[in-house]
Amino acid sequence: MMLVPLIRRLSRTQCLVLRLLPFAVKSGECDLYVVSLPSCRDTTMYAVSADTKGLDTVVSLLSEVVLQPQLSDEELEMTRMAVRFELEDLNMRPDPEPLLTEMIHAAAYRDNTVGLPRFCPIENIDKINRNTLHAYMNNYYTPDRMVLAGVGIEHEQLLECARKYLQEVKPVWESGKPKSVDNSIAQYTGGIVKVEKDMSDVSLGPTPIPELSHIMIGLQSCSFLEDDFIPYAVLNMMMGGGGSFSAGGPGKGMFTRLYLNVLNRHHWMYNATSYHHSYEDTGLLCIHASADPRQVREMVEIITREFTLMAGSVGEVELNRAKTQLKSMLMMNLESRPVIFEDVGRQVLATGKRKLPIELCSLISNVKASDIKRVATKMLRSKPAVAALGDLSELPDYDQIQAALSSKDGRLPRSYRLFR
Repeated sequence: MMLVPLIRRLSRTQCLVLRLLPFAVKSGECDLYVVSLPSCRDTTMYAVSADTKGLDTVVSLLSEVVLQPQLSDEELEMTRMAVRFELEDLNMRPDPEPLLTEMIHAAAYRDNTVGLPRFCPIENIDKINRNTLHAYMNNYYTPDRMVLAGVGIEHEQLLECARKYLQEVKPVWESGKPKSVDNSIAQYTGGIVKVEKDMSDVSLGPTPIPELSHIMIGLQSCSFLEDDFIPYAVLNMMMGGGGSFSAGGPGKGMFTRLYLNVLNRHHWMYNATSYHHSYEDTGLLCIHASADPRQVREMVEIITREFTLMAGSVGEVELNRAKTQLKSMLMMNLESRPVIFEDVGRQVLATGKRKLPIELCSLISNVKASDIKRVATKMLRSKPAVAALGDLSELPDYDQIQAALSSKDGRLPRSYRLFR
């Protein structure tokens, strides 16, 4: 088996690129299935999975899908319908994490770059037509913004196919030089985005979850091109990044700070998870917490306290555990071929080369407690970004959250409590 993706840099100002519908093609060698994978904030991947004998057909299909899409009226209308459904589903699903992630970026980077909408505003859907897409592709589907990566094939074979099907092919939107490429640098602003919403009926069924309020607090970290990216990754893992309790195996996340200090001590909190979002020119480390609306104030104070404790002492045992867990997660993920080609494509697209897993593991091993304290102290100097969703009647003011993060113990100002 082999996997080949084509990765291109996304425009940060583009609200929506209508996805090409998945389709299947019958070849003489095997069945080939071509899909357009979901895009994240900075990349989109086109992938093909097939027998190695079909490499020539595979690359020709990729070339046709990426450079010469038909974008028929029927496909465009079907995709508009799919986007409308996804936007409706986004606001109805019990898990608010995708919506909160969108909100925390909007708060952290107010009206610029990664803070602009990732999901298309519903009023823009009908405005996007074939000409809009061709203009976008002409600007951003350029060779210097693409990477062709393969897994399980010889480099020279892939290179020969790239020359044959990609190098001299004229795209259907060819109309001269790109006109308006967005090269703006992310500007961290901090701030708050609040959405008052009735969450009492988001989970219907035999085992409905109770009504919850959701808070996400974030601080500026660094880009993945900086040396501090690895210490931030270790810090995120130490806090409880990617999961804060055991699920699927004994001990997974059971010794992270958000489990030991938050979930294990405060039974009324339903969630406490750390996330680290890193891009070419910026980064954001945040904590997502959920609780009953009546306990939002106390929940916020618990999270701000955990942020301030990041700059305190770091035990050797917890540091080594976090580093080991990060290396283990890295190596286990790279056992999956789709993850390998994504890793190759992203690294080459961003830096022009790929760091091997052994190099990354070495960098992780070299992280010291002083590095964690240094990056945490630096992070706490930035203004917080706050996203809040649900019943927010007990949510502290933004200034009070900022004051708590600037204090030594992370406590909210006492004056707030006089009026409770």
